[in-house]
Amino acid sequence: MPGPLSHIRVLDLSRIMAGPWAGQILADLGADVIKVERAGAGDDTRRWGPPYLADAEGRETAESGYYLSVNRGKRSVELDLASPQGQAVVKALAAESDVLLENFKVGALARYGLGPKDLRAVNPRLVYCSITGFGADGPRAKDAAYDFMIQGMGGLMSVTGGPDGEAGGGPQKVGVPIVDIMTGMYATIGVLAALARRSETGEGDVIDLAMLDVSAAMLANQAMNYLVSGKVPVRRGNRHPNIQPQDVLPVKDGHIVLAVGNDEQFVRFAEVIGRPELSSDERYRTNRARVENLDLLMPQIEAALATRGVDEWVAAMSAVGVPCGPINTVDRVFEDAQIRHREMVRDLPHPLSGTLRQVVSPLRFENAPLGFDRHAPLLGEHTAEVLAALGLEADAGEGR
Repeated sequence: MPGPLSHIRVLDLSRIMAGPWAGQILADLGADVIKVERAGAGDDTRRWGPPYLADAEGRETAESGYYLSVNRGKRSVELDLASPQGQAVVKALAAESDVLLENFKVGALARYGLGPKDLRAVNPRLVYCSITGFGADGPRAKDAAYDFMIQGMGGLMSVTGGPDGEAGGGPQKVGVPIVDIMTGMYATIGVLAALARRSETGEGDVIDLAMLDVSAAMLANQAMNYLVSGKVPVRRGNRHPNIQPQDVLPVKDGHIVLAVGNDEQFVRFAEVIGRPELSSDERYRTNRARVENLDLLMPQIEAALATRGVDEWVAAMSAVGVPCGPINTVDRVFEDAQIRHREMVRDLPHPLSGTLRQVVSPLRFENAPLGFDRHAPLLGEHTAEVLAALGLEADAGEGR
């Protein structure tokens, strides 16, 4: 496969979302990613449906949309890690791999002789990335975790959703498993950093990555708002805590997202909505003043925006460089002219359905273009192929 990581092999022992997301990014970048799955069952997400992929005749298959979203580009091998045979196969694969991804509970793989010390003894160049809910140490190290739970524990839900007392107010999770996704992103960054260091030292590394740590890191400006001021951030709905006007605002035929980012943009915004005097009013002239006087400013903005529709306002704001957009449903996202131009959705080959529309990587490389010619694998699709390359029989990892 093409791509800047076509010289890298990844042994992916992870399942669900965070680890597989990292594995898919690495696969998109050209790495040979071998996904090890539990014999007879596979990744839990294979059963997380409906919806499930339909085959060429329209019949439902066992491939869930959730599984397909996070395993593109990999090869699947079925193994029984509790068996000596399965453990031997993992060690043989680790000896020939550059990276290992896993998200078992703390200590689980070490009990099978597959912990970082065991496998780096086999291959000192191995980058061993362990993803858990709470990390390898600490009072909750052995506890299980899911994205939803960590969104709550890590503070994200305390700043997401409408204010208390408003209709529909209360804590809200993000509409995608954002902590899992960001943990996968951090895992990818960590792996690439360890590989870069290995090119200088010849030595691999062990990465200890916790979802709760990632969630805390993701608090970003909200964290620093608290650490600087001592004031606990609260839910503001769609209103930005530091920059205004930034909100979801009603217009004549729906809503727009408005994201004025600086005082110069506010001058242009005020002119477009027919209220140029707002930008010279001392109550609104600077961002700080707008944040402090938002309750006075916003009704005036809403009254002006009520005169025109979504498409008119988006075009008018775009013409003067003021960030503004519609709130697209998922189907409209993929019909957007810019998304279509960038070919973010492509028809990829699949052995059951013939082709499968799928969102691809947003990364673009001039000298090492990415390829997307390998589907999310069927369970155990490549077991015989991978084991044969090791000189083993197809049932060597099943513990029979």
